[in-house]
Amino acid sequence: MSRISFLDFQYGLSKRSQPNLNHLGSFNCRQYSGLSSSFDPNDDEMKRVFDKFDANKDGKISLQEYCSFFKALGRPKVDREVEKIFEVADLDRDGFIDFEEFMDVQWKGGGIRTMDIRNAFRMFDFDGKGKIGAEEVQKMLGKLGESCSHKDCMKMVRGVDANGDGFIDMDEFITMMTHTMKPI
Repeated sequence: MSRISFLDFQYGLSKRSQPNLNHLGSFNCRQYSGLSSSFDPNDDEMKRVFDKFDANKDGKISLQEYCSFFKALGRPKVDREVEKIFEVADLDRDGFIDFEEFMDVQWKGGGIRTMDIRNAFRMFDFDGKGKIGAEEVQKMLGKLGESCSHKDCMKMVRGVDANGDGFIDMDEFITMMTHTMKPI
């Protein structure tokens, strides 16, 4: 069974066009007012994210690999955006981002932001109804090249679904994504 990780989606999400949310409690949920605005990235999860980008497994991410990852998520026109990312992340100017450079960008960026987690939720919420079902989990994992049966996706949803409605809402998603992270 695939394991959903926020970090698998972070890079393609924070740049998506989203409604302007001025403060943590503005997404129709009072619970966010006490939520840390950023979290310390987990090194093991970051390595898994890095490996998703590094399609040819040579230990570095090329411009083409980065663009391909975005295209798999349904964002085909990201070439200039990726060039800007490389201008910042490719510290040794060799045309690639290695794991050390990848982690450096995470630390300089202040870790995982709450807004990134919200944007990740929206990436899964294909129909925009504010909840994620098994079909949506299966669709997103498929876009990322992960194979997961509908039955396994239903198990994943049930494992996160604290209120028992058969879906993952924003609260449940944030809890799932941050349970292994430390607030910064």
